[in-house]
Amino acid sequence: MVTDLVSLAFIALIAFLCPILCRLIPNKAVPETVLLLAAGALCGPHVLNIVQVTDATSLLSDLGLAFLFLLAGYEISPKNLTGAEGKRGAATWAVTFAIAAVVVAAWPSFSLFSVDGMAVAIALTTTALGTLLPILQERKLMDTRIGSEILAYGTWGELLPVLAMTLLLSTRAKWETMLILMAFVAIALLTAAVPKRAERLGGWVYRFVVENANTNSQMLVRTVNLMLIGLTAISALFDLDIVLGAFAAGFIMRYLIPDGDPTLEMKHSAMAYGFFIPLFFVVSGAKIDVTAIAANPGLLLMFIGLLLFVRALPIFISLSLGKTSRDMTVPERLTVAFYCTTALPIIVAVTTVAVSAGAMGQATASVLVAAGGITVFIMPLLASLTAHSVNADLGSALREIREHPRAVGHILAEHRRRERELHRQLKERLRAAGLRHSDVFDLTERCPGGVCPAPEAEDDGR
Repeated sequence: MVTDLVSLAFIALIAFLCPILCRLIPNKAVPETVLLLAAGALCGPHVLNIVQVTDATSLLSDLGLAFLFLLAGYEISPKNLTGAEGKRGAATWAVTFAIAAVVVAAWPSFSLFSVDGMAVAIALTTTALGTLLPILQERKLMDTRIGSEILAYGTWGELLPVLAMTLLLSTRAKWETMLILMAFVAIALLTAAVPKRAERLGGWVYRFVVENANTNSQMLVRTVNLMLIGLTAISALFDLDIVLGAFAAGFIMRYLIPDGDPTLEMKHSAMAYGFFIPLFFVVSGAKIDVTAIAANPGLLLMFIGLLLFVRALPIFISLSLGKTSRDMTVPERLTVAFYCTTALPIIVAVTTVAVSAGAMGQATASVLVAAGGITVFIMPLLASLTAHSVNADLGSALREIREHPRAVGHILAEHRRRERELHRQLKERLRAAGLRHSDVFDLTERCPGGVCPAPEAEDDGR
């Protein structure tokens, strides 16, 4: 008990300090998630031995993972699944999985037909949508064209790996797994149908829940928590991964509240990001064996490189070939591809399954999780650089650098000055046109070379 409380106290301290440190870093270049993972690895049993990974902290960490996937499932709209962008996202994931299977089959360290090889193949195809959402919101990308493409590819990049985990990492016969999965889906559908039916009937229980949504009873929050923990418990009883239950809870929550509920969302975000999700990342970091990474840096670099090859490259090609996306600029397509190559929670989940099954060593799992953590830092950073170049003549700067390599510092400074000036002009045009700042990417499509047409005046007889 004392060990658990001391560990939780240090985890709470880390969770408190990381946002402050993140704020002090210029341009918020390092996401908070990376700092949480790094602090967990530093304070974990493999280095300072301050934070212990006990049954209690592991349970709370699992709840943090569940909340992360609950919020990710809640953010998924039917358009991301069934629209033209969504269909492209699903087809692209199938291609990435096929490429990942070929890569793992050719990798001497793993066997494609064993749990460890299949876990690596799934890990190479994932997008950490739940981890990405706060970054996209902070960078005001959610309502842009780039944001909609990220959601389309990222939705399938998180949903399909969860299903693949359920079907391919089970030690049961495939027909047994399918039957159990169908039983779980039936329970999830029943879980969604009961509240919907209660809403139509307007019975006493439904009225009590609604009337006490914001009292000390907090009945809406308790209802969602019951659904989340209940479905994760059922998935665990069925020997399915708990992320499936959490993801299902998020889908059901969106089905029951299609237009959203800002108050409920705020309360669950406070619970999730205030305690459970930071704890999940710190504990995940504490499980990383830093000495194993130092002993095998080649695997770390290779896995990150394979993520770019298996995940980012097909997405870039898909955007280049898609009828509704081929008009995007190269930097815009690169931005989407880099963001969608951010991976971590699924990597933690699949490596945990592989280690528990005795198919993967903890050292290998530590390296893969560390690689996933690095992508949370490096992929949004690369995406940020390409997003900035959307509005700047990057090609011209590269040509100047090739011609005058010794003047690279001056060329980059001048390039950055022109970029800032262009951004200033674009913002002025946005304000004059009555558009939001988040529409800047859409506006730049109509401003080739940075020259924007003047906003049309209202037809007032002038």
